[in-house]
This record gives sequence, C-alpha cells and structure tokens, in this order.
Amino acid sequence: MKVDLYLTCVNDAMFPRTGQATVRLLERLGCEVRFNPCQTCCGQMHMNTGYREDALVLARKFVREYRDAEAVVMPSGSCAAMVRELYPQAAQWAGDDELLRGVQALESRVFELSEFLVDRLGVTDVGAYYPHRVTYHPTCHAARMLHVGDRPLQLLRNVRGMTLLELEGAEECCGFGGTFAVKNADVSAAMLADKTRHIQDTGAEACTAGDNSCLLHIGGGLHRLRSGVRTVHLAEILASTEEEVFA
Repeated sequence: MKVDLYLTCVNDAMFPRTGQATVRLLERLGCEVRFNPCQTCCGQMHMNTGYREDALVLARKFVREYRDAEAVVMPSGSCAAMVRELYPQAAQWAGDDELLRGVQALESRVFELSEFLVDRLGVTDVGAYYPHRVTYHPTCHAARMLHVGDRPLQLLRNVRGMTLLELEGAEECCGFGGTFAVKNADVSAAMLADKTRHIQDTGAEACTAGDNSCLLHIGGGLHRLRSGVRTVHLAEILASTEEEVFA
C-alpha cells in the first residue's frame, strides 16, 4: 500500500524523530511511504484563533496536494481531526462547495496513526520491543473527535518487554489545547499539575501519547518537577525493536 506521511508542522519543527519512527514502522509493515515536500500546516492554529480565511487557504492546499492519495497517515490525532472534522465545517462556513466536495472525497483516506494500523492494516502486534514501564495519555482530539478508543492501547499491549501502567484520570485534558495554554495559563497549569501528578503516581519511566503537542506540554511539567519521567510519542515505541530501541 502507498502511504503519504503528513508529518505535521510541530513534528517537522521540533520532533523529527517521530516522523522517522513512523516511516520505519510503516515500511516494516510493508507500506511504501511517500513524503510530499510541499506539505505545510493543516491550519488548525489559524482556525482556532479566528483566522478562518488563512485556514481555508491551507485546507484548499491540503486537498490539492493529497486528492489522489491512497492513504494519508498522520502521527497526530489533533491534525487528523482538523482535516476530517473541521475542514468540512470551514468549507460550509465559506460557502465553498468545491472545497467541501474535495474534503468529503478525501476524508475517509485520512488516518491518525493508530487508526491506520488497527483499522486499515488490521494489525495490533507490530513487532515492537520496548523494555520500559510506560503509561498512556489519550489526547483530546483523538479521543473526542476521532474516537480512536482503545486502538493505541491495543498496540501498546502487544509491545514485548514493556509494562503498561494504568493512568488515573487518563481521559482528562492535560491543559495544553494550543493557544488555550497561553490565553488561560492559570487554568492550564492547574490541569497540567493534575496530569503530571497522576503520571508520577503510576511509577512509569515514560508517558506516551499520539500527539507531540500534548507531550510537549506534559514533558515540560514533568521536567520542571525533576520527576525523571520522559515523554515519547507512540510511533517511537512502536518503531522500536530488539535490534534498536528507537526512543
């Protein structure tokens, strides 16, 4: 299967190892991975802060670049939710029927990583090995907009050598929410304090999730507490093997 990797701008700028891990994982599972160098931001930041026209420009570009893709895989529930859930709304707001038709034709081929692995490839054991104690944080967009459910947990439970630890209050937001953390800093910090306390209570060595934006927020909190708990993207755990632990 030919897969187009939409890396997302956060990963491209700050977490390139996540993209490398995603490529390695998908190729190990028999996919031909392509990377379109013309990809840019999905427009979520613009949409959430009221710059709808700028978001529409990026939505149209996304449809133009990926209209012929067999599958577009994103190591980000947040950006996948933007394309599948908010692009159609944006097109309707703008009265852009051409964009709406393009989005509707494409949205069934846009996947968050765990969705693609479990639903499209039909695998829950990807041959991963990660000898650490890990807890999992389900990110808001993946859980509430994409409804990925326990797909990430299905994958994590089959990672050899890993001890998966249950996280109290797992479904609670970490407090990031993009610009929410800037505009509502006190509330965000209080939510983060709850999340980092629960993570530390598990005794985990690492916290994983499907969005590096949330892990950036959580990781900052854990670092300031000098907790010794690191954050690692789901793709990096799933890409790890006995020969090379990726993360």
